Amino acid sequence: MDHSGTPVLTVMLIIIICFIFLLGIRIVRPTHRGIIERLGKYRKFAEPGFHWIIPVIDRLFQINTTELMIDAEPQEIITNDNLNAMVDAQIYYRVKADEESVKNSQYHVNNVNYQIVNLARTTLRNIIGTLTLKSANSERGKINEELHKVLIKETVSWGIDIVRAELKQIDPPKDV
Repeated sequence: MDHSGTPVLTVMLIIIICFIFLLGIRIVRPTHRGIIERLGKYRKFAEPGFHWIIPVIDRLFQINTTELMIDAEPQEIITNDNLNAMVDAQIYYRVKADEESVKNSQYHVNNVNYQIVNLARTTLRNIIGTLTLKSANSERGKINEELHKVLIKETVSWGIDIVRAELKQIDPPKDV
């Protein structure tokens, strides 16, 4: 009986197993948390460190849990005294690092950045629309505080912390 093919098959099998093992290695950085999904369904939470997933069947999504800044983009807002002011703001937030918050930030809101920007823009229109241009410029702290309070209230189920909201600029119309 000839066994000359057996060592070749064994070596091939070991190489394939090693290759599959290496394909499944994932490292989650300390600044991130992960969600592992198996065939599109939530399977488990991934803390920082080494994780092994089944290639093709499992997927690891890494979520940044450090403080992030997004620009609410300049917009024209009509003040209470019927002047068009150009207003820009920045929102600082972070995804909370616990499992439930990370899941909420991915499964309960579609595109957190986009949602925060649009929520901040509409909230700024509501706040500054009730003020005159002069009072809007002199009460930046109050506007920041009100914007921050509204964002916290509206995003409570998203698994994020709104760290702060800052008015970047309030530019009056060119003819004023």
